[in-house]
Amino acid sequence: MLWGRLLAVLAVAATTAAPALIATPAAASPRIASPRIAWGPCADPAFAAAGAECGSLAVPLAYDDPSGPRVEIALSRVRHRVPDAQYQGVLITVAGGPGGSGLQTFTASGPRVPDHAAEAYDWVSFDARGVGASRPALSCDPDYMDYRRPDYVPTTEKLEQTWLTRVRRYAQDCGAKNDPALLANIKTADTARDIDAIRAALGVSRVTLYGISYGTYVLQVYGTLFPTRVRRMVLDSTVDPRYVFYQVNLNQDVAMNRNLGAWMEWTARYDQVYHLGTTAAAVRKVYDAQFSRLRATPAGGLVGPDELTDIFVIAEYGQSGWPTVADVFARLVRGDWQPAKELFDAVGGRGNDNGYAVYLATQCTDVQWPTDWNRWHADNWRTYPQASDFTWMNAWYNAPCIAWPARAGTPVTIDGKGVPSVLMVGEEYDGATPFPGSIEVRKRFPGASLILEPGGTSHAASLSGNPCVDPAIARYLLTGERPPRKPGDGPDALCAPLPEPVPPSA
Repeated sequence: MLWGRLLAVLAVAATTAAPALIATPAAASPRIASPRIAWGPCADPAFAAAGAECGSLAVPLAYDDPSGPRVEIALSRVRHRVPDAQYQGVLITVAGGPGGSGLQTFTASGPRVPDHAAEAYDWVSFDARGVGASRPALSCDPDYMDYRRPDYVPTTEKLEQTWLTRVRRYAQDCGAKNDPALLANIKTADTARDIDAIRAALGVSRVTLYGISYGTYVLQVYGTLFPTRVRRMVLDSTVDPRYVFYQVNLNQDVAMNRNLGAWMEWTARYDQVYHLGTTAAAVRKVYDAQFSRLRATPAGGLVGPDELTDIFVIAEYGQSGWPTVADVFARLVRGDWQPAKELFDAVGGRGNDNGYAVYLATQCTDVQWPTDWNRWHADNWRTYPQASDFTWMNAWYNAPCIAWPARAGTPVTIDGKGVPSVLMVGEEYDGATPFPGSIEVRKRFPGASLILEPGGTSHAASLSGNPCVDPAIARYLLTGERPPRKPGDGPDALCAPLPEPVPPSA
């Protein structure tokens, strides 16, 4: 799913897997005396205001050819601000995606950790290979997500064939416009090895790690490959390693659609603000009518059903976006389509080609996706009755994997037995990474404790002001304390999610 595309705007910011490769844990490496990162001022004013310095690290393009060509990983660092006696070491953050910018997501986010916990660390963020400020950065077709796309729901054979032509062409463009060697070496395991190269360049033998969304899968792989190099690890909204990545997306469809229903219930409670109906059924009726109208005539000639579907993903990702989506939708219903256009542009609908290219380059090669379109057709139409609002958008988003121009590998078998300490956080109704994935990863990491937010519908929402979750994360980062692990396969502690938002004009 489009983790990378939306996590930045939310300010946080896959058939069953093929037979997996069993990874051998790496031995601890000695401290490196001479770091190879030349730090300097950051060009981004927000980074500079956060006290960050920026740099880059050259890493092997292919780790099985360490003396061969290299790629540049862009980094930022906010140095610790405590006396040396209280210094906790290096903390490396890992963003969602694949394709999300770690620099944009995390560089200035340290102050959001309570009790100045981030100040006890050298807070290090990075853009993964191919992403953002790292070089080379992938790009395939900057206009692919632009307006006037075919309707996502392939109600006719002609419409389905039109989409198949589009997704195959996008895959071909990616193969033609990018270095084949980079497309072959941009898997999750490559990013995990890049993290270890960053660790070594910083001259430390162990690191603390903080990952959100897809970043939790990167850290699962890192903990499997390099368990002795992990000091502490925070996982927020955990990817289920059993289903990477084809089935992950089918599971998302149902979970995200459920959260759209939660948004409709919330919107109905504020009918005095939005005037969209006093019941969820009434809001749904307006919603369906608006899609029918846009299919016939896109608003302003630009905002059609695809654009509106993309906008509603914000509401499905987390409740912090509910007021914005409700306000934009209410204005659209009244004939004011400009806010919808502006929001679509803001979520990266136009021109976010880099994030999308990296997303596909990673997911399409981490594991072999089905190459028979009949399988996709059957699975997505089977899911559609449960998730009619989300299924086909997600299917076409991932469909270039059917013709991806680089060979797929086999995913690392996730085994966290060697990782000493993990704190996991997840909301019960997280749509992008459904909560059963957190339970599965807890099983695989005996050193993990899991905090559940019952009833929560948000994704990757840690460090958003929750008075139970955020202090628990700070306490863990400062002391290593985490909830005692309980017997069985369930959460180890409960925290109430943030309360539902109240519209500003309510």
